[in-house]
Amino acid sequence: MSDRWQEMTVFVRVAESGSLSRAARELKLSQPSISRIVGTLETRLGTTLLLRTTRSISLTDAGALYLERAKSLLAEMEEAEQATRGIDSLHGVIRLAMPVLYGSRAVIPALATFLARHPDLRVEMIMSDTRQNLITDAVDVAIRVGVGQLEDSTFGARRLALVERLVVAAPAYLSGRGVPANPAELAQHDCIVQHGLFGRESWRFTHNQAVTSVNVAAKLWINSAPGVLAAAVAGLGIALATRVMAGEELRTGQLTQLLESYQLDPAEVYAIFPAGPRPSAKVRAIVDHLEASLRAPE
Repeated sequence: MSDRWQEMTVFVRVAESGSLSRAARELKLSQPSISRIVGTLETRLGTTLLLRTTRSISLTDAGALYLERAKSLLAEMEEAEQATRGIDSLHGVIRLAMPVLYGSRAVIPALATFLARHPDLRVEMIMSDTRQNLITDAVDVAIRVGVGQLEDSTFGARRLALVERLVVAAPAYLSGRGVPANPAELAQHDCIVQHGLFGRESWRFTHNQAVTSVNVAAKLWINSAPGVLAAAVAGLGIALATRVMAGEELRTGQLTQLLESYQLDPAEVYAIFPAGPRPSAKVRAIVDHLEASLRAPE
């Protein structure tokens, strides 16, 4: 029976990643072994589950049906084992994806007590401001930060925190260009915009219950939060940042907060997981921990 569980595990990873070599790396097996296991499974079932070409792998109708059932069985097996061991004996690997700066300054510090409580767990972190495909990259849970841009709606999701957003600039920039007195004056300034996440050329403010949007002049488009922060500190323009993202630079005077009486919509921090509304016990445990840790005022 253990061979059948291995066959299911291998098949699910090949099917979800679309790659024999990727599945081999993740499962720490050789590619020929992966191919042999899938072939043995197909022979035993008497049907073709995967259509293989030199460039791609796709599911047959039978393969799609088997994938759905296999994932359900594997999840139930993990749940049964975890229920027997108890929540205090979580083990295995959690693949956790997160944006670079928020991950470094908020998520990673919050993991110390979690990992101390669960010494048999390992966390593999994928840190990137490019959003991963949770299925093909075998991500167990992803931390997403944005404003009204929650994606992957077919997956499970839980909001972990709301994070204050600020308008910031370096003193050197402000000394040369002046300090904007209201959002409308941002249109006359160089602004730094981040691709994706909450980066937009239209910045929306609320003041005395009145909402106004300003189309800023994007001097720089940058695809990472650390890049936006570095550009702002270097005096290249005015940027949006979260309190978590720019807190240290504000404390040390490298950045100055602008337009303090005008509020931006907060950034929403979500945990996204591809296992639907009932993720594994270890995913539930880390999400519960992060929700409790990140919910405090930033």
